[in-house]
Amino acid sequence: MSDSKDLKVLVVASEITPFAKSGGLGDVIGSLPKALKHYGVDIRVVVPKYHSIKKEYAERMSYVDSLSISLDWRNQTASIFKMEDEIPIYFLGNDYYFGRDSLYGYDDDCERFSFFAKASVACLTHIDFIPDVIHYNDWQTGLGCVHLHDTYGGISALSNIKTLFTIHNIQYQGVFNRDLLRMMGLNEGYCNVNKMEFHGNVSMMKAALIYADAISTVSETYANEIQTPEYSYGLDGVLRKQSHKLYGIVNGIDEVTNNPATDKRIFENYDSNSLHIKKNNKRALQEQLGLPQKDVPIIAIISRLVEQKGLDLIAVAMEELIGKDIQLVVLGTGESRYENLFKHMAWRSPDKVSANICFSDELAQRIYAGSDLFLMPSLFEPCGLGQLFAMRYGTIPIVRRTGGLADTVQHYDKTTKQGNGFVFNDYLANGMMWAVNEALHCYYLEDWNNVVQNAISSDFSWDKSAEKYIELYLKLKDGE
Repeated sequence: MSDSKDLKVLVVASEITPFAKSGGLGDVIGSLPKALKHYGVDIRVVVPKYHSIKKEYAERMSYVDSLSISLDWRNQTASIFKMEDEIPIYFLGNDYYFGRDSLYGYDDDCERFSFFAKASVACLTHIDFIPDVIHYNDWQTGLGCVHLHDTYGGISALSNIKTLFTIHNIQYQGVFNRDLLRMMGLNEGYCNVNKMEFHGNVSMMKAALIYADAISTVSETYANEIQTPEYSYGLDGVLRKQSHKLYGIVNGIDEVTNNPATDKRIFENYDSNSLHIKKNNKRALQEQLGLPQKDVPIIAIISRLVEQKGLDLIAVAMEELIGKDIQLVVLGTGESRYENLFKHMAWRSPDKVSANICFSDELAQRIYAGSDLFLMPSLFEPCGLGQLFAMRYGTIPIVRRTGGLADTVQHYDKTTKQGNGFVFNDYLANGMMWAVNEALHCYYLEDWNNVVQNAISSDFSWDKSAEKYIELYLKLKDGE
C-alpha cells in the first residue's frame, strides 16, 4: 500500500498496553498502531499520563511542553511528555485529573476526560505533528471530534484534519447531566437532539457519532447489531442516520507477544507441530491451581465478571456444568454476585473448580495454554479478544453467535472437518449447554485434533484489519 507512506495518523485513547489497561481497548491501542507502522503509516498515539503507569515507563518519558486548557472558568495545565517506543507516544499529564490509582470510576470522570479530549486537539500545535486523520476511541475521547470542528476549527493548520471515531463498546456512552456542558467547555446550544442531547442529558459518544467524519466499530456483525434497539443502548436511531459513514473492522491480536512457541509466561512452549506439549502446560496449570492432575477437559473463563459476558447463563447451568467430568478454571474480577458464585463453587467443589478472583497477565497466559476449552457465552460482544487469544494457544472457544464472536468463531463441522470452535445462537442456558456438550463429545474423538489444528492455525493478526483501516484513512484524507 504505497499511499500509506504519505499518511499521518494520530490515535487518541484513554488506555494503551502495557502502560495503562483496564480491558480490550488497551490491547487494541497497544497493537494496532504497530501494525499500521508496518505498512509505512506515520502513526503516533496520545493517552493520559496516569499515576498508575509503572515507574520504569515514566522514567523513559521526556518533557515536551505545557499548555493551558480552559473548562468553563477553570484553567488546567496539560503537560506533554513523549516516549520513543516502537510508536511515538505522547502522554498528557495533569496530576489533579490523572494522579489517581485507577483509570476510571470517579465522580468527575466527565471533567477528567473532557479535559483530555480537548487537550488532545490543543496539543497538536505543540508536538510538531499535524495528522491527516485523528482516530478517536470510545466516549472518553468523543469530545475531541467536537473541539476539533468547532473550538479549534479556525486554526488553519488544523482545518484539514479528518476524524474517525471507533466504538469499542456502545454500552458505555459517557452520558452526563446537561448542567455539565459549560464545564466541558461547551454552551447550551450543544444540548439538542442533533448534537449531544440524550434523553435530557448529554452523551459524549453521541457527540462523536454526529461530528466524526467516519465511525467504525470492532466487527462487521456488531456494526449491524448496534443499528437495532436490542444492542444499541438507545443510539440505534442516530446510528441508522449515520450508517453511510459506519464501518465494521474486526480486531486482531499481537501474534508476536501472544505466541505459544515463544511466550515466556507459559510453562512450556509449543506450536501447531508440537501440540502434545500443551498437555504438559495442562498438568502444570492443575498443579499450580491445586486441581487433581488428570486428563479431563479443562474449561476456562477469563473475563470481566459482568452481565455482558453471559455469566447469567453460566449461573443457571452451573450445577449441570459442574456435574460433568470436567474442571472449571475462572480468572477475573467484576460484580460481587458473580465473584461470589465462583468462590462458592470452588469452596464446594475444590477438586473441580478453581476461582481466581483477581487479574494476572501471567496466569491468564498459563490458563490459555493449559486449558482445553474457553467459555464465552456473551449477551453481546463488540469483538472479543479472549476467543482470539484462546485459539492462538490451541484452546477451543465455546461462544454465542453475536458480534465479533460470530465473525471469528465457526462451529466445527464433523463432515467437512472445518470450523475452529463451538457456537450456539439464542441467549439461553440450554443453548449454551448444547454447545458445551458438543465440545465435550468432540474432545474424546479423533475430530478433536482437527478442531485444535483449525483453531491454532487461524489468522487473527492485524494485517487484514490494518489494511482496512488504512483504506478508510485514505478515503477520509482524500475527502471521499
